[in-house]
Amino acid sequence: MGDLIEIDGFSENGYKMTMTAEETGLPPREAMEFDVVIVGAGPAGLAAAIRLKQKAAAAGAEISVVVVEKGSEVGAHILSGAVIDPIGLNRLIPDWKERGAPVETPVTEDVFLVLGPEGDVRLPSWPMPPLMKNHGNYIVSLGSLCKWLGEQAAELGVEIYPGFAAAEVLYDDNGAVVGIATGDMGVGRDGQPNDAFVRGMELRAKYTLVAEGARGSLSKGLIRRFDLAKGHEPQKYGIGLKELWQVAPEKHRPGYVQHSFGWPLNNRTGGGSFLYHYGDNLVSVGFVVHLNYDNPYLSPYEEFQRFKTHPAIRDVFEGGKRIGYGARAITEGGWQSMPDLVFPGGALLGCAAGMVNLPRIKGSHNAMLSGIAAADAAFDAIAAGRQHDTLAAYEADVRSGDIARDLKRVRNMKPYWSKFGTVLGVMLGGIDLWLNTLISGIGLGYTLKHGKNDAASTGKAADFKPITYPKPDGKLTFDRLTNVSFSGTNHEEDQPVHLKLLDPKIPIAVNLPLYAEPAQRYCPAAVYEIVRDDKGDPRFQINAQNCVHCKTCDIKDPSQNINWVCPEGGGGPNYAGM
Repeated sequence: MGDLIEIDGFSENGYKMTMTAEETGLPPREAMEFDVVIVGAGPAGLAAAIRLKQKAAAAGAEISVVVVEKGSEVGAHILSGAVIDPIGLNRLIPDWKERGAPVETPVTEDVFLVLGPEGDVRLPSWPMPPLMKNHGNYIVSLGSLCKWLGEQAAELGVEIYPGFAAAEVLYDDNGAVVGIATGDMGVGRDGQPNDAFVRGMELRAKYTLVAEGARGSLSKGLIRRFDLAKGHEPQKYGIGLKELWQVAPEKHRPGYVQHSFGWPLNNRTGGGSFLYHYGDNLVSVGFVVHLNYDNPYLSPYEEFQRFKTHPAIRDVFEGGKRIGYGARAITEGGWQSMPDLVFPGGALLGCAAGMVNLPRIKGSHNAMLSGIAAADAAFDAIAAGRQHDTLAAYEADVRSGDIARDLKRVRNMKPYWSKFGTVLGVMLGGIDLWLNTLISGIGLGYTLKHGKNDAASTGKAADFKPITYPKPDGKLTFDRLTNVSFSGTNHEEDQPVHLKLLDPKIPIAVNLPLYAEPAQRYCPAAVYEIVRDDKGDPRFQINAQNCVHCKTCDIKDPSQNINWVCPEGGGGPNYAGM
């Protein structure tokens, strides 16, 4: 019998697929052995890699570490605001300033606005809990920071393979994770190898650390296989949309941080904005929409474009130019939604486990802390001669350390916001945050539940009116396809579509009549279309070439019919300085 291939996804008929190499008709994969395999070259994965090498050097030992990254280069798929809390970086590389880390713009002014249709109200800073203030934080390009972290890791001897997508999890006979396999290259749209075919590699390890970000395909499969979500609330998500602008010098305020909530979203739709001034006349502008919104006619992308037209916002961009665009899902469930973190042979790190602090709109600090904690646990286990077992020390560290203290304090903000709407929800959440600050992480002693997942929150089209959005002007506001061209997105055209429909009939038979097929609107890259033939009959079209790998479709589809899997390695966005 050949090597076992476990595909953490589903076939077109919705059944799990387990096939041998002989059954696929493909040659067996070559295998490489490492002590630790890390999936994802983001803050969590790179922090883990660096920490492992640091620990080995301190102990006078050797440890082999490899990082696989589906982006074309380290940082290509990294998208964040980003204002970072340097606690993780300080712990990982205390002399990062001397080493030249691209962390150069400290926050100098912190502003909160409530927007109405015509005006705005600035909230005073004094009622804000200390956790919500950005003193001591920095405005950065997280992609640039990850590139720098990748360089630090490589100098320590970490092997980094960009352009290789971790497509499958490998298991031993006892069901423990023993590594991953990268996806095959050169597979045509028909699923058959073409002239450029190259078989994927097996990367086997004593421990496998999965740090692939929010709603990763392997993470989703591992959570399901090991029932890691049992006893926890459903994960909640938002979609974050971002543009990078170079503004007129007279409008640039280095270190200025502005957040808002309110218009253009109604009171029952959660979300907000950010504007961060840094670098060479750069402004990072973004908009987050919580994906538990009910109106299927709502388009997060169009709400973002509309937001920029507000009188308190648009002036910043006049005379400037947009130079980048991107979008991605954000985990918002927080403390009560974080699954079990460990399984036989590995662990979930960072956003793969949902470690974002929602009211702070920050997750990279916890991602790095989780990478450090996972590395410590894995190194100690390997030093003790262990492999393929459960890294209980990692789980204990996260549940009791700095990550827990950060997330416990804000655990009720999202449920309050979802249940009571923006105005009352934010007010109640703020009071709860103060109580949890004064009585550290305890507050009044309760933890609110989220209830249902975001897909189940979608309402029926018959209960809502379609939303007419303004046409883009091409100067301040843009259509989706134009903006996608600023994301550097590209995929090899002759490859299988990586957006899998469990039932191809559902978009037209179910989602269109019941929900006006919201995939047309929730996707920030115009991947999904309803096209009609000469008779007016509808057809569901997937423009996979446009996909920016945000995973929103995998989360928000009301029928849960779309399964996002990794395309060929190197495909997707190529964010520059985002």
